[in-house]
Amino acid sequence: MSNIALNIEGLSKTYPGEVKALKNISLQVESGDFYALLGPNGAGKSTAIGIISSLVTKTSGLVEILGIDIDKNHSLAKKKLGVVGQEVNFNQFETVYQVLSHQAGYYGMSSKEVVKNTHYYLKALGLWDKRNEQGRNLSGGMKRRLMVAKALVNNPDLLILDEPSAGVDIELRRSLWDFLKEINNQGTTIILTTHYLEEAEKLCKNISIIDEGSIVKTSSMNSLLNELETQNYLFELKNSISSELDNSGFDFNFINDRQISINVSKKNSLNEVIRFFSENNIEVVNMTNETNRLEELFLNLTNKK
Repeated sequence: MSNIALNIEGLSKTYPGEVKALKNISLQVESGDFYALLGPNGAGKSTAIGIISSLVTKTSGLVEILGIDIDKNHSLAKKKLGVVGQEVNFNQFETVYQVLSHQAGYYGMSSKEVVKNTHYYLKALGLWDKRNEQGRNLSGGMKRRLMVAKALVNNPDLLILDEPSAGVDIELRRSLWDFLKEINNQGTTIILTTHYLEEAEKLCKNISIIDEGSIVKTSSMNSLLNELETQNYLFELKNSISSELDNSGFDFNFINDRQISINVSKKNSLNEVIRFFSENNIEVVNMTNETNRLEELFLNLTNKK
């Protein structure tokens, strides 16, 4: 198996009317990675996924899945790939079991493999009790789970998730996160697009941000988050406090007499703030980092503030 799960070189897509959805983008995703591809609406994410999954014809460029050129060996490349799109795309009148078993059958699996994989993913994604229900009778969250199961039933090496938790309640979303982390730990490469940026921050190891058809940033998640110049902390205090702290040198914001938020820059470490409290006999009972770090960086990089 190639150690590069997805290789994109010079990928462009121009729609009629000279609408440039993708402008010569390149990126590599290593096998075993959990990769975030983020961008605002209309940035080009769905076009890129459409090209990778052969639903959209590219204008130019190279796309390889596990070293397989999607143009030269389309069928083999598709066997290595699973895609969860934004829209529900299964037969709503088939039972949940039929949706999965029919999808498995498209990959030329033996009857034994079809049954084995269908049973496994129905159980793994909490759909076993719904196996005889028609797809149209499932809740929105269960439909998303079925979409994930459908994309995985052929045991792909590369899984692409386009907004997988959109419309899913918190409990289902967390259990889906746990499942995705588990299969990633087992070796499945995952590429995630999401507007829930905390989801990407918790799950993904590396990230590319796309805006207006171009890649504007590629980085490890840790390195990107370390670029943030300031973070906002909320301190809850044991006793009430006056606004005399305004002359402390820190960027204080008084929420009320027992709550203070502070913007802490890299120049002023958090230890200095704690030391200041200690020297002034201010007892802190709780501290919370209020900064959505990835959101701040995302907004800066895409100029959406």
